[in-house]
Amino acid sequence: MSAGLRVNSNLKSVASYQPVLYLALELGWSKWKLAFASAPADQPRRRDVEARNQSGLLSEIAAAKQKLGLPADCPVVSCYEAGRDCFWIHRWLETQGVRNVIVDSSSIEVNRRARRAKSDGLDAAKLLSMLFRHAGGERVWSVVRVPTEEEEHARQLHRELQSLGQESTRHVNRIKGLLASIGLALEVDKHFPQTLKEARQWNGKPVPEELRDRLLRDFERLQVINRQIRALNQQRNKTLRTKDSPTLRKVQQLLGLRGIGVNSAWLFVHEFFGWRDIQNRRQIGSLSGLAPTPYSSGDLRHEQGISKAGNRRMRWMAVEIAWWWLHFQPGSALSQWYERRFAKGNSRQRRVGIVALARKLLVALWKYLNTGELPEGAELADWQAKTRTSISSLDLSPVKRRQAS
Repeated sequence: MSAGLRVNSNLKSVASYQPVLYLALELGWSKWKLAFASAPADQPRRRDVEARNQSGLLSEIAAAKQKLGLPADCPVVSCYEAGRDCFWIHRWLETQGVRNVIVDSSSIEVNRRARRAKSDGLDAAKLLSMLFRHAGGERVWSVVRVPTEEEEHARQLHRELQSLGQESTRHVNRIKGLLASIGLALEVDKHFPQTLKEARQWNGKPVPEELRDRLLRDFERLQVINRQIRALNQQRNKTLRTKDSPTLRKVQQLLGLRGIGVNSAWLFVHEFFGWRDIQNRRQIGSLSGLAPTPYSSGDLRHEQGISKAGNRRMRWMAVEIAWWWLHFQPGSALSQWYERRFAKGNSRQRRVGIVALARKLLVALWKYLNTGELPEGAELADWQAKTRTSISSLDLSPVKRRQAS
């Protein structure tokens, strides 16, 4: 939030003292839609440029300045929606002297009419009109905080691990589904090929050759994925034991708490606590998507659930760790609060309660990392012992992965 206000004040100061060229980009895979203007009342100058054509974009900026009668050295303020292209365009624009903001797409206001015209050109013009309002000091959207290149690259390891884990689960489920179609239920472990060879289907016959070959090919792909998972886990553990940096020290600090494993500590720091300038607990709820969304209009009041507008990886892991916190930290103040408020309720109340606990736990971990204040009643653990734990290549069922969190 503070970053957004800071950018906003900079844009306002630029607009107050000299003419400015405003640019909105709608980024497609093959074409970029551009909309230029120097004042809110101007008709936008719309142009197309080939995607990722940096020299073409600079040429269009120069042409727009000339067409709109602006000095060649006048400042340029731009914006685009966060998406597939991530942050490289922002970094490049900044090196060209362009003041850019990346907009959170989910925060852009939308016309609530049942039918509304929509196209990339219209979206660019809409972004341009909102950029003028943003530069004027109006809060019309949320600005994305841009990490450094090092901070962005550091997120690749745990994101790849999550993707590989999902692929592993898909392979196991597909193998079990194919086995179920002939009346078999086998464990998918290192002995699977031999077990499959000896297995008999519903009518007592061996598994058909075509199906057996398909299952073995799926099993080979599963082995490759699990070997990669094991290698990445070993790489991460070695990094924690042998290297030193402020970010890694935060990971080690979280690992010093019972109930926090390597997966969760690494993700919490590299996605959330390691590089974001969090000021208060409201920002934690908003950034994680765990903030409540009350609906109040006249006499109608109800709760719509959590916003789910933040970092989904953080939200998933926070809820998962909240359950493990109850198991490993039963004497903590947070666990006792949950037991008093929700433990005796029905399944829905317990699910609501675990989300509330996840939000409270994130706040407690943020305070712990910033001030060293241990969550009340929490127990400590040996973080080095956690990094020495190895996971075998074929011991990565969803339950085992959760236990490693």
